[in-house]
Amino acid sequence: MSKVYFPIRYIDVPASDPHRGDPAYRVSYGVEHWADGSAQHVYKVQMVYGGIVAGRKSPSFPANSDDLERVIAALTQVKSGHGKSGRGQMSALSSLVEES
Repeated sequence: MSKVYFPIRYIDVPASDPHRGDPAYRVSYGVEHWADGSAQHVYKVQMVYGGIVAGRKSPSFPANSDDLERVIAALTQVKSGHGKSGRGQMSALSSLVEES
């Protein structure tokens, strides 16, 4: 399976109980290759366990926690240009240049 998403920057937000296994929400901005062959800049929230993205697990926010509010705050920060540099940034940018 080929990689279709390349994060440019991200923030990991620790997840509350009842999530188990060192969970976090990875809030990121990056380049995603869509089915039509185009590369789009997108914002994404993914589940992370033990530092590894769980690609097929959709994020869920426990109703009795502040997880959703903390993820929204992280999204605002990422959108403002803050966050850690994502691995794959150069690959994503190279792909955009090649497609132009």
